[in-house]
Amino acid sequence: MSNISRLSKKIAAIAESATLKVDAKAKALQAEGRPVISYAAGEPDFSTPANIVDAARKALDDPKNFRYTAAAGLPELKKAIAEKTARDSGWAVDPSQVIVTNGGKQAVYEAFQSLLDPGDEVLLPAPYWTTYPEAIQLADGVAVEVFAGADQGYKVTVDQLEAARTERTKVLLFVSPSNPTGAVYSAEETRAIGEWAVEKGLWVVADEIYQNLTYDGVRAVSIVEAAPAIQDRAVLVNGVAKTYAMTGWRLGWMVGPADIVKGASNLQSHLTSNINNIAQRAAIEALTGPQQPIEDMRLAFDRRRKVIVAELSKVPGFNCPTPEGAFYAYVDVTEALGKSYGGVTPTTSLELADLILSEAEVAAVPGEAFGPSGYLRFSYALGDEALLEGIKRVQKLLGA
Repeated sequence: MSNISRLSKKIAAIAESATLKVDAKAKALQAEGRPVISYAAGEPDFSTPANIVDAARKALDDPKNFRYTAAAGLPELKKAIAEKTARDSGWAVDPSQVIVTNGGKQAVYEAFQSLLDPGDEVLLPAPYWTTYPEAIQLADGVAVEVFAGADQGYKVTVDQLEAARTERTKVLLFVSPSNPTGAVYSAEETRAIGEWAVEKGLWVVADEIYQNLTYDGVRAVSIVEAAPAIQDRAVLVNGVAKTYAMTGWRLGWMVGPADIVKGASNLQSHLTSNINNIAQRAAIEALTGPQQPIEDMRLAFDRRRKVIVAELSKVPGFNCPTPEGAFYAYVDVTEALGKSYGGVTPTTSLELADLILSEAEVAAVPGEAFGPSGYLRFSYALGDEALLEGIKRVQKLLGA
């Protein structure tokens, strides 16, 4: 019996979140007193806006929030989410088509659990967020990577998707703006992909968690708006974490056809039941209250975006396309590999990230976490001074 795994095969196959692993390593070094600057976590450095915190504080005075509530979410919050979906995604949905989840990750998990049967394939544009392939695998699906590099602006084409499609393909995952690249598909690109999915009878799971964080006048057009015919076979996942600086509140949602949402609600009724009611009350305020604090954060991200792209582009061997959304710079570092830095010659982005962490005390996430090697992700969701200092260290280490 000693050679038999104590874990199930399914759970044993799950990889640790690479982004959280790098961030944890950086925090451990900081705890030891080392002046590590971390660009690893996808987490705004801002405080949750005061009006949202006040709404949560007020909710604590109402005993009804201390009781079980509907597993799929508070009616008032589902209504607010439906209104946001109509406003920002161009899809008029009934609140019954909404389920409130424990963060965006649970929405992603439940979407694939609700759609996939064993062996169903999901077209997964790469670079991708590290959780997607694990969520697909947990639903007994098969992730089929479709890679687009810096030369394509990290955006896949219809021709690439069609080349990867098989008779087992059931779902396309569509993410715009992207984590880790910050790429935003144009309305025309989104429409072409959506219409192709309709033609091929595919489902689309669209992660729109960063849809309100775009720059240079760019708008992240939802695939259900660009190609309305996909709405009967589309699931949107979203949440308050990124836009409203509410990562720790753990509140997301899933929107889709009524039968899919009902199935996900049944799953959630056994998995977690209702989401924390205080967080739900806070999210209502986030979606319906003043939006100026959110615009102030977006403008700060935009300022940092310009700085980090300009400074990273000075590093020899770094190719840093300008992101149009989210808060990440995704750098092609292939030309920096195979060179000697103080007697160390990294040949992969993982080795380069380790070198930068050990010698410059700067934490970035290697491309291996998001697909092929040869890339580094730098989050610019950190203070202006630290952001610039960290890149200056990288420049010095790598010979800028």
